[in-house]
Amino acid sequence: MQSAFESKPHIGIIMDGNGRWAEARGLRRSSGHEAGVRAIRPIVEAAADAGVGTMTLYAFSSDNWKRPRKEVDFLMRLLRRYLDEEIETLSRKGIRVSLIGRRDRLPDGAVSQISKAEAKTVTGARLHLRIAFDYSARDAIVSAARRASPAIDREAFSASISGDGAGDVDLLIRTGGEQRLSDFLLWECAYAELLFVPTMWPDFEPGHLSAALAELTKRQRRFGGLASDAVAA
Repeated sequence: MQSAFESKPHIGIIMDGNGRWAEARGLRRSSGHEAGVRAIRPIVEAAADAGVGTMTLYAFSSDNWKRPRKEVDFLMRLLRRYLDEEIETLSRKGIRVSLIGRRDRLPDGAVSQISKAEAKTVTGARLHLRIAFDYSARDAIVSAARRASPAIDREAFSASISGDGAGDVDLLIRTGGEQRLSDFLLWECAYAELLFVPTMWPDFEPGHLSAALAELTKRQRRFGGLASDAVAA
């Protein structure tokens, strides 16, 4: 049975550019990450108001463990701070929160905070906010393959990868000017519309999201078929 979220657009965002945003202003990289976290609330609220069903934010990739230990530790604290400060507001506004990615390498305090946030917002039905943290799309695909039976089909395999029924991505936005997927939702983005914008994530505002959603409506999505098929559907 299709969930309320699946009938609405799924937007993925690679929140890139925090460090460069800070360096351009003569600030520490940590200041850029803090500014990036502040940018999340207005975007999430704008997405819910615009009728987006699911929003997946790429916060920390599995490859980000390669960064300096001081920066990694700061990002772990920032995750806990975000959940601590925002969870009541998200719950009140009907926004469900979940984390995708590994948890076994996260500090115990972060894992308990994540579980608390997920439990607090589990009934939220306006928007499903998924935070990809210690996430690798390749690892997710490998894990799903290990769980798969010989007779599995695309739909069942897709459900195994997402784990929460989020489904395919309709629009993928990457801020910061780079033009690559960086191991983010590779399976789910098979037919996603891609939008790479030069705006650094801390400067990404609801107006930018509105423009991106408007661009999505202009694109003709054929999913391998013909234009006539899309019109007929």
